[in-house]
Order: sequence, then structure tokens, then C-alpha cells
Amino acid sequence: MPRDDGRPDGAPPAGAPVAHDSARRHVTGAAPYLDDLPEPADLLHAALGLADVVPGALTRFDLAGVRAAPGVRLVLTAEDVPGYNDISPTGKADDPVFPADTIAFRGQPLFAVIAETRAAARQAVQRARIATAPTDNPATRAYDIASAEAAGGAFVTEPLTLARGDAAAGLDRAPLRLDGTMGIGGQDHFYLEGQIAMAIPEEDGVTVWSSTQHPSEVQHMVAHVLDLPSAAVTVKVRRMGGAFGGKETQGNIFACIAALAATQLRRPVKLRPDRDEDMIATGKRHDMEARYRVGYEPSGRIRALDMTLAARCGFSADLSGPVTDRALFHADNCYFYEDVRLRSRPLRTATVSNTAFRGFGGPQGMLAGERVIEEVAYALGRDPLEIRRANFYRPDAAEARDITPYHQRVDDNIIARLVDELEAEAAYQSRRRAVIDFNAKSPVMRRGIALTPVKFGISFTATWYNQAGALVHIYRDGSVHLNHGGTEMGQGLNIKVAQVVAEALGLPLERIAITATATDKVPNTSATAASSGADLNAMAALDAVETIKARLSAFAEAEWGGAVTWGDGAVTAGGQTIPFADLIEAAYRARIQLSATGFYATPGIHWDRAAGRGEPFFYFAYGAACSEVEIDTLTGEYRVLRTDILHDVGRSLNPAVDRGQIEGGFVQGMGWLTTEELVWDSDGRLRTHAPSTYKIPLASDLPRDFRVRIAEWSANPKRTIKRSKAVGEPPFMLAISVLEALSMAVASVADYRHCPRLDAPATPERVLLAVERLRGMP
Repeated sequence: MPRDDGRPDGAPPAGAPVAHDSARRHVTGAAPYLDDLPEPADLLHAALGLADVVPGALTRFDLAGVRAAPGVRLVLTAEDVPGYNDISPTGKADDPVFPADTIAFRGQPLFAVIAETRAAARQAVQRARIATAPTDNPATRAYDIASAEAAGGAFVTEPLTLARGDAAAGLDRAPLRLDGTMGIGGQDHFYLEGQIAMAIPEEDGVTVWSSTQHPSEVQHMVAHVLDLPSAAVTVKVRRMGGAFGGKETQGNIFACIAALAATQLRRPVKLRPDRDEDMIATGKRHDMEARYRVGYEPSGRIRALDMTLAARCGFSADLSGPVTDRALFHADNCYFYEDVRLRSRPLRTATVSNTAFRGFGGPQGMLAGERVIEEVAYALGRDPLEIRRANFYRPDAAEARDITPYHQRVDDNIIARLVDELEAEAAYQSRRRAVIDFNAKSPVMRRGIALTPVKFGISFTATWYNQAGALVHIYRDGSVHLNHGGTEMGQGLNIKVAQVVAEALGLPLERIAITATATDKVPNTSATAASSGADLNAMAALDAVETIKARLSAFAEAEWGGAVTWGDGAVTAGGQTIPFADLIEAAYRARIQLSATGFYATPGIHWDRAAGRGEPFFYFAYGAACSEVEIDTLTGEYRVLRTDILHDVGRSLNPAVDRGQIEGGFVQGMGWLTTEELVWDSDGRLRTHAPSTYKIPLASDLPRDFRVRIAEWSANPKRTIKRSKAVGEPPFMLAISVLEALSMAVASVADYRHCPRLDAPATPERVLLAVERLRGMP
């Protein structure tokens, strides 16, 4: 019989398509998220006071009316922070909890109100009277990339250059050259569960329940803001209702404010902003502008590339350094450039500080690289797939065509096989001919098709984050308590780690109890990000299990004699089969330790940012997608007719979960490239701050025919957990095939003679404008 949580009894553990451990609870509404937890009887509620004035020096900051509002118990400002008034994740001291005298962006949290009810707190913040002084400094009105550069182009962090060979000389030598620019839009995380934190004062510190991907960072930030040692702060996370990178650093301020209020008032405090406040006050995917010069041959082979990626980073550094770095790391995608120079421009703007988002800059860099391929293809009148193949990385010793711009060898390359298989499976060539024939006969509706590859590097480029810990207890009845440093945000991390533990102990999954991530159980956790959750935490959990198994095996061998084997809920020793629970009871009575910690650090990776050289990635994950679209040239509206995906996850830990990640990543990427558009007005207000104005993909936007397959033949050549590969971020970039297909459909109105240069997101308005522009070209 299936369990209430959807896990079948006795299911084969690792590698089996087992249901998510919370699947049944998710769909029935029984899975408790932070706001569903029982509230303490004396709980207070907090609300943020957001700046609704032009950035600049504060000239009026009158909170008298706020303090006098009904139900208010406390108003917090910068003056009330006992420790460090900074929550910068990189230690740049540029990201205050509350600003002291200057407003950096419209929507910045300036103060917090703590009241008896959430409604009272939210009503009280409206009574603030705030003003700023006008200024002639254009930087205070730099809301986008163009205005930031016009104001002097200040950076929030040091830019990066990756180079191999001589790009300038390579461009001069190339027989053909072109240059161009591409606008790449940002994206809001739009997690179903918004930001939230609840702090409970303790005898010597505070416990914080936080919807965060990085419990140890929240612990660190709260401790610094409260001027406490980290040991006095415990952070707990059972699950998140989505995160996508938006809860890596952006949850810090909510946790710090709740903890600050709770410790001052000695009462529990919850802070949950509404959707509008969440979208206004928290960072997003970085929008970027790619500027490129490319030199190439008539064969389509790219000889030289000089590319700059400028990014709107916001008012503080946050994670913009590593995000823009990773954009450069992935501007090559699957392609070898003989002479290459890639540069980042992390620009300071008077907007909310942008942050991590699924792919962490990689999608922007990869999209820019695919635009270069597309430009060359249209200039030569060729199928873009031919140009892609001509430039794939290859293990060709004579020409060393497997060295990236950051000087790491691509030694696990399977992209050619993936693309070949998908091309045949999707009938790409015959369908492309059919699309061209359709377009020749259709005056209004036009179609496009594209097949695009993905190569994504797996590991944190901040090398020290590539570590994880775990804690495993076995109780006297043979049940197992599993805790690790990763966080569950719906991606299936916990079930994968549990499968590995169950298999190692020879137990059915129902014997493994998965518990909330907690900094007092596993310390110094890394963020659950960079697609590394299962890679790191499953290895750490396996390390803990192997430690316990070694103790138990030695005990069983001494007790019953002979070699010990594990499986089917028992151990065999000395010709006897001992049920697992009996073994554990006997071991307990013999005073054998039944608990262990585990640890894992990714081997062999290193990165020298100053030199722009190293091996920042343990391995690469690959994939390919073929998408066909149809557009209405009179309105710009379109639909995705069919998408075929072949994706590499190595030896999957859980094919059902991995397939869900592939499908979800593709659809989220499609939203980024087609419908999700962020708009700030001329006064720096975010206008797309609710589902009424910000359009994420719906079920009706899915490809009409959606075919997803995992490359079952793949196995990670590196020693990862069960030879699996990461699956969180790489599928996101499969959606580039949709934008490329839209581009072909638009290009058809000018007989495919010009690259349409569609910026992202390719909204119907942008598609229509591109159609009209191409119709007027010779």
C-alpha cells in the first residue's frame, strides 16, 4: 500500500522513479510551509516601510504617525541595529538592513513596524512622511544600462576578462566580420511562496524559521546584525514553495528584521510581505546587453570573438560579481573560439540590487553566444544548426579545439551525440523543409524551427562553497533520521538523498525520516544553488552512512562471524540473516555508536579570478532542444507547436524527479524569453510588480506537443554520487530553442536574408515590430 506521502513501501531506492517525498502533501495542501506553522500565542507581525520617493539624500523622515498608530509595539530604523547594519553577502558593506541617510532605490526598505496584527502593521507604515532632496547627479536616475553608462558607468564590483589567444588580431585575420548588440531582459523569481521569516527569542539567542536557500548565511547575517555569536542563532528550513535563486540572499533582510524585533520585544515576530512588496523590494535576474564583434570563415567556422556583457546590477554588489562572471563562463556554450576575449560590465544602477536566478548568469551568456551563431548563419544564408556543428568543441589534439576561454579542457563532451540523436528523433531536417514550404504559401501565419544545444558547468565558482555536511542517526527500532545541509524547494533534493541512504543501508524508503534543515544539526552549510544540491549533500550523507556501516559490519562480523552483506532490510553474517532492527538493537546493547556526521568537498576544482584561468567546474551537463513555433505576422502573437528535448543527467538518481526538473526548467526559461517583462518607469518605479502586469507562463503556453527524454546511455565520467549529473539549472537554457525558432519565423518575411535580431523577451509587441522592420529591408 502507498504511504500518505506518496512513497511506495519497499521501492527500489537510488535510480528509481520514486515520487517526491512530499508529492501527495503538495497536491492536497497538507505540506506545511512557514506561514502554515502553528503560531505562538503572543506572536507579533512586522511590515516593511518602503521608499516611494526618488533616490537621494533624506530630507524628511517623520515616523511619529507610524509610532502612534493603533496596535504598534515597535518601529525599527537604522538606529535600532545593535550590531552591523549590513547584510551584503560578499562583505562589501554596501547593503544596509535600513539606510541611515540616503535612499538608494525606489522601493528600498527604510523601516519596519511591529504590531499586534499584520493588518495593523501594514496600515501603520502608510503614515510615514518621507522626502528626499533633488539632485543633479545623473547616477541617482540611472535606472537601466544605457543611463548608467551615460552617468559614468560605475561598477558595483570588479569586472572580469576571460581571454585566450588574441581577439583583435584574430578579427583582423578573419575573412568575414560582423558586429551587433542584443538586449537580454531580466526576470522575477515569482516563487509561489513569497519571502517570509519567523523569529522566536530563546534564552541565549534566537531561533529563526526562514524560507531560505542558505540557512548558514541567514544565521551569519542575523548574528552580525544582533551582535551575537553565530552559535546563538539557529536557522531552520523544512521546505520552500519555490526559490529559483531568489531565496539565496534576498531572504536575509526579512530574517534579520524579524530576529531584531523578536529579541528586542522578547516575543515571536513574523514578517511576510505581500506579493507587490516582495517584487518591489527584492532583486531579480540581471538584464544584460551583449555587444559583440565576430570574425568567421565562409565555412561558418568562427575564428575570433570579442564580446562585452553589460549588466544592470542595482544599487549594491549582492551576487553580481559571480553572476556576471558565470555569464562570461557560458558565452561559449558548446563552441570553440580560436581567439576570444569576453568582458563583463557590472553596472551600478538606482534600482533594487539584482541577484541569483536559476542559471546564475549562464543563460544570459549562453543566449549571447547563440545570437553570434545565428548572426553568422543568416549572413551566410545557412541553417544555424550547420554553423553550430561547425563550431562544436572537439577533442582534436592537432588544433586543441577543446579549451574554453577560461582555459579548462572540455574533456567530457557528448554534445555532438546528443544533437545527432535529437536531430533524427525530432525529424528536424524534414520538418525544417516543411516549415520553409509552409512559409512560402502562407501570407499571414509563419513558422520557425530551431535546434539548440546546452553545455553548463557544474560547481560553485566560489570554490569554498563546494562542500556539504550531513547527520545520520539510527534509532533502536531501526528507523533512520536523515539531516543534511541542503534545502528543499520542491526540486526533490530530499527524496534523492533519502534514496541514496536507503540503498546504502539496504532499507525501504519508508524507514528514512527526512528532517528540516537546521544550522544546529549541520553547521556551515553552503547555499542550495548552482545545481549542486544532490551532488554535495548526497555524497555527505553517504559518507555518514558508510561510517555507521563500517562500525556495524565490524560488530556483526565479530558477533556472528564471516563476511557481512547488506540488503532487503537485513544483514547476512556467518550464514545467518539478521533483520536490520535486530542488528541495531544488538549493536546498541553492545554500545556501538549509531550516529555519524558526513562531509564531502568537490575534488580537483580551482579558480584564479585575477588570472582568468582555472578549472572552476567539476564537470559539464549537456542537453539539446528542438522547438517549432507559429507566429501571426499581423499581431505578433505566437504559439509553440512542438518541443523535443534530449537531456543529459548522467545516471539519474530519480528519473521522475529529473524529468520534472527538465520540463519545469524549460517552461520557466520559455517565460524568461517570451512573456516575462520587467518595466521601470522614468521615476524608477517598478511597474510590473503583480501578476496583473507580470506574465509568467501558464499551462496554455506549454508546447502543444511536448516530448522529453533523458539520455539513458549517459554516465558521469567524474566520481559523482552514483555517476549522476546535476539537473536544476541546465534545462532552463533549452528554451533558447524557442527564441531561435521565433527568429526564423520572423526572418521568413524577408526571405531569410537578415538576422531579425530579436531582443529578449520576445513579446508579441517585439515580434510584430521585428516583422515590420524586416518587411522594410531590401
